[in-house]
Amino acid sequence: MAKEEMGQNIVKPSADGIAASARAVKSRGIPPVHLWNPPDCGDLDMRIARDGTWFYLGTPIGRPELVRLFSTILRKDGDRYVLVTPVEKVGIQVDDAPFVAVDFTAIGTGSDQTLTFETNLGDTAVAGPDNPIRVARDPETGEPSPYVLIRANLEALIDRKSFYRLVDIGAHHDHDGTSWFGLWSSGQFFPVILSADLAD
Repeated sequence: MAKEEMGQNIVKPSADGIAASARAVKSRGIPPVHLWNPPDCGDLDMRIARDGTWFYLGTPIGRPELVRLFSTILRKDGDRYVLVTPVEKVGIQVDDAPFVAVDFTAIGTGSDQTLTFETNLGDTAVAGPDNPIRVARDPETGEPSPYVLIRANLEALIDRKSFYRLVDIGAHHDHDGTSWFGLWSSGQFFPVILSADLAD
């Protein structure tokens, strides 16, 4: 028996439908997506590239306000990224991190320093205990990939120019009994590379 004959109304998720639901609940700030537990409607053909570009059906989304809207309803459930509204949840693909940190401001020096990052979508986050900085290294090339947590399991890849600027204001500090080169922000030290490796 066909699904429609059984009285079921199966609707395939679409970007327009998700956007309409998001607009219906959009208010100032970020919606409380962590409180929503709607039905899982599968995956949407949407992808965030490593450079922060959003694609839908293989085509870049050219409307910044639409990308910003989608970013406010983004959540990470385990290893899966989802767009969540009160009525539906759909999975999307994220090549690396969902945001890119394109700039930062530094106030103060040493352990009194505060680093505030800005993303490609206008979010800001002050690095510290609640928004840590981490550096992952490619196992084959050793190339560093630095990240900062923006909100609730959602990180930003720190772009190359910002990372070079961060290295310029880095400092050496003993961390867990080992000397590291890293960054201070909000009273916390974030190790980047072993001091001994810098001497090699």
